[in-house]
Amino acid sequence: MTILSAQGLARTYGTRTVLREVSLSIAEGERVGFVGRNGAGKSTLARLLAGTEPPDEGRVIRRTGLRVGYLDQAPQVTPERTALEEVLAALAPWQEALARHEAVSARLHGATGPELDALVQEQAEAAARVEALGGWDLRHTARAYLAELDLPEDARVDTMSGGEVRRVALARLLLSAPDLAILDEPTNHLDLATIEWLERWLVERFRGALVLVTHDRYLLDHVVTRTVEVEGGTVFDYAGGWSRYLQARAERRAHDDRVEANRRNFLRRELEWLRRRPKARTTKQRARVERVEAARAAGPPAAAGAARLSVGHTRAGRTLLEAEDLAVEIGGQRLVEGLTLRLSKGQRVGVVGPNGCGKTTLLRALTGQLAPAAGAVRLGKHTQIAYLDQARADLDDEATVFENVAEGRGRVAVGGEELDVRTYLERFLFSPTDQRKRVGSLSGGERARVCLARTLRQDANLLVLDEPTNDLDVDTLAALEDALTGFAGTVLVVTHDRYFLDRIATHLLVFEEAGPVLHAGAYRDLLERGPLRLSRRTGRVGASAGAGAPGGDEPATPAPDASAAPPPAAHAPTRRRKLGYREQREYDGLLDRIDAAESRVRELEARLSDPALYQAGEAEARQVAADLDAAREQAAALTERWLELEALLDGP
Repeated sequence: MTILSAQGLARTYGTRTVLREVSLSIAEGERVGFVGRNGAGKSTLARLLAGTEPPDEGRVIRRTGLRVGYLDQAPQVTPERTALEEVLAALAPWQEALARHEAVSARLHGATGPELDALVQEQAEAAARVEALGGWDLRHTARAYLAELDLPEDARVDTMSGGEVRRVALARLLLSAPDLAILDEPTNHLDLATIEWLERWLVERFRGALVLVTHDRYLLDHVVTRTVEVEGGTVFDYAGGWSRYLQARAERRAHDDRVEANRRNFLRRELEWLRRRPKARTTKQRARVERVEAARAAGPPAAAGAARLSVGHTRAGRTLLEAEDLAVEIGGQRLVEGLTLRLSKGQRVGVVGPNGCGKTTLLRALTGQLAPAAGAVRLGKHTQIAYLDQARADLDDEATVFENVAEGRGRVAVGGEELDVRTYLERFLFSPTDQRKRVGSLSGGERARVCLARTLRQDANLLVLDEPTNDLDVDTLAALEDALTGFAGTVLVVTHDRYFLDRIATHLLVFEEAGPVLHAGAYRDLLERGPLRLSRRTGRVGASAGAGAPGGDEPATPAPDASAAPPPAAHAPTRRRKLGYREQREYDGLLDRIDAAESRVRELEARLSDPALYQAGEAEARQVAADLDAAREQAAALTERWLELEALLDGP
């Protein structure tokens, strides 16, 4: 059943037409992914469907009563609220019903006679309303979402970064459980473990229809059942996720090429006929001339530009960088300790771990931007580093694209090829007009391409890239992947893009609970060996990552740590350790949750012993009894979890 239909949508900004005559529909429970280049109109189309922006032409028809949830790239929040208050704001009717129930329950004490009967009836109505709006545990669910997204529930929204605000808005949308969720780049600012949690939630728990605007190709492959490409102001519809889309798009473009070849052959034959100047006296001849003119006017299909990225390589020794017993700290907090690592020619090492575990700080220490707290970093004699900063801080927002990349020079030399700066920038999809734009006016994807152009304009043998995939569209990502896999040097890259890691990585440096550990293979190779044991905390981590094999072609083996105890066997006593960040937050709130659960049990027990309950009928009494069983199970489960965490703190 169709729940939303868009008919003939058009949207223009100034002189630029972003969408024209776009029509599509979304069915109940359908999972749709929007893909396309930066600036193609994906986010615009998402806003039109969500109703936050009106179309210039056309209309969007929604099923009566359809609840639409929309995650914008710049979500609106109320600054003075805490994270928990902002998330619960999605449940205003539920909060009103819960407050009514609590108020009525408070008035029950001391009431007698007709007043008691009236209050019991009102309480039952309020309870039924709470149940109809999602039940009694939504506050706990909100807290769980915030914990999964690494957000402190009592922090005010106006003290948070832009990425944290987006995560609050994501938790708010998940809690509201809309009939149609429209998510614009939901994985931005999420670490790998959280991305995988979100992916599982969307697949296993979300029951509504879904529109995903994303460059996360793993997410597209695992979640969506239909892919919509936005290109040239219109849309192309494909069945399946990212892999099937790539195949179908290649077939469509091959068909377009055949059609264009046929058009050119037709024009060549017909123009030769016209050169012989036939007398256009008959209807047949006039019709033939008109067909020629129509074919000429049609022109070839608009070719989509593709980024052409390359990395110049300069000679290097066999080992480019060595870290021995390295410790890294910032602000007095030790993030990495005892790391031993060797980067050799040909290795491409992906660095993965949760937000705040120290990945960027480690890169800064390895590249000499930050002095290590202990240990040493040694560069090879001929090592030349090209570094891409995650924050894009080296861009001058007041200067143009050309000025930021040229920096006073007219030409750049890349891989033995000397290019005019303007020609070089065209390889990064910056037209002559785009090159004159101020960097401060660019989109996130355009800024990312400027940074890439600055980083890759020099020859190097060690590329150090901090979140290079942020904001890049899928075609530019593919071009970057091809450039890196063809690079003869060494790559060290921090990224949460799993597809990117599968394409380029020969090794992964994973921030696990025990510390950073070097594994041979790409992301999928690691998953085939078992689930990743990613660190879930932002505190101190330790242990050795091991050393890569000299040529980068042997499996890497983590250096042994004599002090490290083996993993506990099944049923062995739990070894004492510090709680992770999420565990500590869960532990801190568990006693309050247990108190609330036990209060709920006592409340239901009191209702079940109240003779007035049975006057309302047997069905209601059975329902209260079932609720009591569920409440007791919840209280027992929370108590069991508290004991588990307590054992981790106080175990042997």
